[in-house]
Amino acid sequence: MDARQMKIKAAAAALAHVENGMRLGIGTGSTAEEFVRLLAEKVADGMAVEGVPTSERTARLCLELGVPLKSLDELPHLDLTIDGADELDSRLRLIKGGGGALLREKIVATASDRMIVIADESKVVETLGAFPLPIEVNPFGSASTLLAVEKAASRLGLSGALTWRHTRDDELFTTDGGHYILDASFGRIRDAEALSAELFSIAGVVEHGLFINIASLAIIAGADGVRTLQAT
Repeated sequence: MDARQMKIKAAAAALAHVENGMRLGIGTGSTAEEFVRLLAEKVADGMAVEGVPTSERTARLCLELGVPLKSLDELPHLDLTIDGADELDSRLRLIKGGGGALLREKIVATASDRMIVIADESKVVETLGAFPLPIEVNPFGSASTLLAVEKAASRLGLSGALTWRHTRDDELFTTDGGHYILDASFGRIRDAEALSAELFSIAGVVEHGLFINIASLAIIAGADGVRTLQAT
């Protein structure tokens, strides 16, 4: 199977967890988009769901394909969120935010009874951090926030480039919420919980891409088929 086929396999396995009448958080990214396409087929066949998208990009795809949407204010409590990940480890700790939607993704996921992660085998790692950690930052005082992140990382023995994310047109990337993304290339994050606490102590940090104790199940597609990981 190629990468897209594996994403479709994982998305199809996740769809089996969706029940008629569910209030559903719908993630962002290439794997989540395969889930949206499969979900739209079920909706067209009569399945009743109400979806809350985690990004404007996901909302546009859902509307294009006929998946009914509500805002999180209209549906403040969700049954299930299905989303992808940039990395995950055996304890279902995640790095998310490669698509720049980490704040909304975390808000939606934590408003849900359960979160299921869908990914291909390449996203499973022994130690988080090979994928640069996205850190969502308020534009006001962003240079000071970068320095504070650098100092916090140093206290934990972490180093590596901290770079502002840019668009393909070399403009500063701005999230749906109007924030910047600082990508932290730490390499290996040996204590994700400690790093999470340090980042949350910085006033200019709006959110970060470490999802800890949020996902309850991961559906992983590989060349040998689909397997699941349970949170421990």
